[in-house]
Amino acid sequence: MSNQVLQLTGVSKTFGSGATAIAALRNLSLTVHATEFVAVMGPSGSGKSSLLTVAGGLDQPTSGEVFVENTPLNGLGLNELARLRRRAVGYVFQDFNLVPTLTGLENVALPRELDGVASAKAQDEAMDALRQVGIPEVAHRFMDEMSGGQQQRVAIARAIVGERRLILADEPTGALDSATGDGILEVLRARADSGAAVVLVTHEARHAAWADRVVFLRDGRVVDESVSQNDPSMLLAAAFHGD
Repeated sequence: MSNQVLQLTGVSKTFGSGATAIAALRNLSLTVHATEFVAVMGPSGSGKSSLLTVAGGLDQPTSGEVFVENTPLNGLGLNELARLRRRAVGYVFQDFNLVPTLTGLENVALPRELDGVASAKAQDEAMDALRQVGIPEVAHRFMDEMSGGQQQRVAIARAIVGERRLILADEPTGALDSATGDGILEVLRARADSGAAVVLVTHEARHAAWADRVVFLRDGRVVDESVSQNDPSMLLAAAFHGD
């Protein structure tokens, strides 16, 4: 498999110091290639969200190296890091992180406009992303005029707008019903099939079954890895292996 998009090498992340230090990630290594959809599973506190924030350059590792499209993140200044995230990384946050004073369309177009894309083109791309996630009707609504599920889909549209090569999604279907959630997983699967690398954090084995590969974390370490067989029962068995 060619075109490595994300590489974490010996990454550790510790919060606090001394007796109160908490190790969220411990010497973790992971590589994700273009066209690959990787699901990350594990119990609460296993390091899943920390893995995504470090991979997306939102947080710095305590030790180890992170590369996005062969660019070492620890060598970038704040402006360079922000530019790389706008252009290469789409991130779906658990709490959405939308701007309440902007409409759905404006929220989705924002990273493109910040990157210097002309407003009309950015809004065309944003509308296309809203269509992909099935909610073009919220384009001109503000956040307080949307349901939680609609807000979540706006956040997903913002992550996939443009030509992002790395999509990082932290429980992106938490506020959605089963049918809508499956539609979002189809969108993420399609992005991987068209050349992006997708990393999905999920508690749901049936969601992980969309992935090419499933990585299991426990106590900040990769403890198991399997090629998805589109069989949620097999994934559940692997997830609890060794418990």
